[in-house]
Amino acid sequence: MSRFQLLSDAQWSLIESMLPKPTGRPGRRFSDARSMLEGIIYRYRCGLAWRDLPEVFGPWQTVWTWHHRLATEGTWDTIVSMLIAQADAEGLVDWSVSVDSTIARAHQHATNTTRPTGGGSNYTNPNVEPPDHSIGRSRGGLSTKVHQLVDGNGLPLVTVITPGQAGDSPMLIPMLEQLRVARDIGRPRTRPDVVRGDKAYSSRAIRSHLRGRGIKAVIPEPRDQQGHRKRRGSRGGRPVGLDAEDYRNRNVIERRFCHTKQWRGLATRYDKHAVTYRAAVLIHAAISWIRTLAA
Repeated sequence: MSRFQLLSDAQWSLIESMLPKPTGRPGRRFSDARSMLEGIIYRYRCGLAWRDLPEVFGPWQTVWTWHHRLATEGTWDTIVSMLIAQADAEGLVDWSVSVDSTIARAHQHATNTTRPTGGGSNYTNPNVEPPDHSIGRSRGGLSTKVHQLVDGNGLPLVTVITPGQAGDSPMLIPMLEQLRVARDIGRPRTRPDVVRGDKAYSSRAIRSHLRGRGIKAVIPEPRDQQGHRKRRGSRGGRPVGLDAEDYRNRNVIERRFCHTKQWRGLATRYDKHAVTYRAAVLIHAAISWIRTLAA
């Protein structure tokens, strides 16, 4: 296999039908979908500028146009959802999920866009570019935060990006609301069995939400929250239980982020628009599911 090609023929066959095809109408010659996808993957794997894309993939403008169009149309959200549904039908999804986030430093070429002061992010429709472009100033400088919900095997189920200074805890419930895995019979599955998270996700709102939906929370309680509860006496409620043995399995999401950041264009954000950067994260997630299904 060439260094310009990542997907095998068997892996490509799983998503070939989900990507655009020639319409049959007269006009400009249709670009090969596989070459376009391999060009997008190569760009993010190497972290190079679009203009430096090797000529084997064709004009770089065409590859970028494909990537931007598929990102804004939500094509990769659809593909990932279909792959997850197929994996679930084959019993390959572990519904003990883990949640966490990771920081991607924004390169100076990604930050020379207008960002209105106080402009918020868009968590309900990720295919619409948010005013702040999901770039914020954290301790390390201008950065973007990638939040993911992964299954028990570390395969991504939900992906959301926010500015780097955004907190982890407020994003859990919106991510759970986006979790919908279609099934051939009956309603889509939206409720995991277990949610594992670190101390950042320990809050009354989150624990109450999980309890109300019958989801087991494997989230440790910070010492300050333990102290507040003890000082309130009987009004502080019962101590929070923690399955320490199950909590060890939360490392799957840490390994997922390590695997994702092997692509240099994801470890450092070079994209000006949040929509195109998130689409690249989804492409990486889709490849992970493709490899699982083709194994």
